[in-house]
Amino acid sequence: MPLFPSLSLSPPPTDSVVEDGELSTVCYRPEGLDQLLQQTKFTRRELQILYRGFKNECPSGVVDEETFKLIYSQFFPQGDSSTYAHFLFEAFDTHKNGSVSFEDFVTGLSIILRGSVTEKLNWAFNLYDLNKDGFITKEEMTDIMSSIYDMMGTCTYPCMQNDAPKEHVDIFFQKMDKNKDGVVTIEEFLESCQKDENIMQSMHLFDNVI
Repeated sequence: MPLFPSLSLSPPPTDSVVEDGELSTVCYRPEGLDQLLQQTKFTRRELQILYRGFKNECPSGVVDEETFKLIYSQFFPQGDSSTYAHFLFEAFDTHKNGSVSFEDFVTGLSIILRGSVTEKLNWAFNLYDLNKDGFITKEEMTDIMSSIYDMMGTCTYPCMQNDAPKEHVDIFFQKMDKNKDGVVTIEEFLESCQKDENIMQSMHLFDNVI
């Protein structure tokens, strides 16, 4: 599931390919392609296609949270995606300035789509760690899971019970919180996910909402 409707890595029509020079002719100037080539795992061609899509959705070159939520809601009309979109925006907004630039976007997208297992898990940990204090609490993970179920809607989970997110989190924490101190550290998170196939499969269930 792509993040924005028009952000696909499929080649655009020949006459709409982004030329190198076009990257410096719009209102917002992204960092040089060469730097993004080094920082991400996308090819030059893919970065050009992604930039064209990003510019179509966000002509100013940056997206604020409300616009992000509006765009994201187009994918999940059957549910309420606003809370999850808020959490996702926070994860992409690495500079904590209330906006996501093209660089922010493709850096995160590169990890999600092309990163190693460890890189993806580190990114997921940052998403779940809502207050960014280096720990995941049950409350934080419950908030994330609840927002995902809300977003997917009853059409996707018609028989889901109201306490399903909490049960999901209880299972996770029983396996992840090794020292039973009520929080999950990055070390516990990585070790549990990499060693437990069931946890990895559970996490993959939600890959399509990122």
